[in-house]
Amino acid sequence: MTSYPLPSPGDIVWCRFPEDARLKPAPKPRPALVLAVGAHEDDPRILMVRVAAGTSRKVTPAQVFPWEMLIQSDSSSAFQVSGLSYTTKFNIRNTLELPYTSVFFEPPPLRPYGAIPKLGSLHASYMAALRAAYGNVE
Repeated sequence: MTSYPLPSPGDIVWCRFPEDARLKPAPKPRPALVLAVGAHEDDPRILMVRVAAGTSRKVTPAQVFPWEMLIQSDSSSAFQVSGLSYTTKFNIRNTLELPYTSVFFEPPPLRPYGAIPKLGSLHASYMAALRAAYGNVE
């Protein structure tokens, strides 16, 4: 079980985000947005991250809920630094705190940052959309 150097809030990472409440790693990794980082409350040696699930499905404006943040695929530098390949939305209402290990995280296929799970980062121009999504979490 490999541990990686702790990411920063705003990083977009490659994650086997659990599909249900059993917290079992999903079979297929996908992008996740790092919202917070820290140590496990019972064991400070275990690095933890809070991540929001990302998906490239149902990303037309009519399919994006107020608690979701959309990163639109375009030629902008904001999209380029995200490291994403497709338009992706992050569900701020669907977040989990996970140990930052190879059980849940892995380097993406093209490895833009080497052998770590980082795909890219959230550009500052998306901060207003992130705050709006947070404001709509019930």
